Formats: sequence, structure tokens, C-alpha cells
Amino acid sequence: MTGTHSALRLGLAGCHSCQLLLRVPARVRSSTLRCPRCGAVVHPRKPRSLSRTWALLLAAYVFYVPAMVLPITRITTLGRLQEDTIMSGVVYFFQSGEWPIGLVIFVASVFVPVLKLLILSLLAVSVQWRSQWRPRDRTRLYRITEMVGHWSMVDVYVVTLLVALVKAGALASIEVGPAAFYFASVVVLTILAANAFDPRLIWDALEEAA
Repeated sequence: MTGTHSALRLGLAGCHSCQLLLRVPARVRSSTLRCPRCGAVVHPRKPRSLSRTWALLLAAYVFYVPAMVLPITRITTLGRLQEDTIMSGVVYFFQSGEWPIGLVIFVASVFVPVLKLLILSLLAVSVQWRSQWRPRDRTRLYRITEMVGHWSMVDVYVVTLLVALVKAGALASIEVGPAAFYFASVVVLTILAANAFDPRLIWDALEEAA
């Protein structure tokens, strides 16, 4: 540390709802302290942050497998059924010359979810091991992950739009495949995992070693 102390060591805590900085008396449990401005419960650290993050991440990893393996669309044209996974859809757009669409779907539906899972796992492992490695960079990684995670839903939006457009036609029909449910679940679970993770835990290890 560089001579500074965390709010926790100074007996302070910030309200998650209105950002008011409060002094936490030593005799008062954080679970019973309420913000005088908005009434929200104030915690110096998010309760069970690491265990909740791991539980959500493990569930996201489990759901990610069927999201990639199962078909996300089922298209019926003149009685002929064609099923496409997320990756086969990306390949189709690349081969048909629509590489901008294929690139957007690949980044939003494959690259970003995997990257977010790996980054959150790295952060959780580093906190669990009380690592002091590059806390600023790890905090930046968390902020970036939190910011871009919502864009993973673009693939679900694309499928919904395709269904709405093709339903208007008489010669073809399109249905959402089972992968859409699993993929949407992965996105929601990673958003919840990022929300459950408390980045202040990254800095606690440095203060404990000071």
C-alpha cells in the first residue's frame, strides 16, 4: 500500500443505492445498518460475494455447453428442415459474404461470453488466493467486463428479429431453437455473477499484507 487505507479499515462504508458514505460504528453489525438517506441496507462488503459469484459462474459454464451445441434456429422451407447452431450461423454468414453480420454475431455470442466467463473466473481465483498481483489492472478488467457483458444478448435479438420477419412469409417458417434459452441464461448468469462480485475484495489482500 502507499500509505492509504480502505474505507473498511477507516470504519466507513458506502451505500450501494445512493452512494452516501457512512461511518460504521464497531458495535453495529453491517447487516442491521441502514442508510439514513435512502433506507437501503449498507454492507462494507457484499455478503457472500465470492461464493455467490462462483455459484453463478459454474451454472453459466454448464449452460454454455448446450447453448453452443443445440440449434438456435429451426427453419422449414417447402417441408425441408434446417437447424443451425450459433457457430453454424456464423459460418453461413461468412460463406455467403455477409461477414459484418457474422463478425458481430461471433463477437457478441461467442467471444464476449467466453471472455467474460474467463475474466470473472480469473478475478474470483485471484481473490480466493489473496493475490496481490496488479490490482489496478484487475479492477479495470472487472469494469470492462461489467460494461460489455450486456451486449452478449445481441444474438437473442437477432433470432427474435429473424422469427418476426420470416413469420410474415408463406413459403418458410422459422422457430427459435432450445439453444436460445440456454444462451440467454448464460448471459443473465454472467451479468448476475459480475454484479455479485465485489471488486473491493481485490484490494483487501494488499491491505492485509501491509
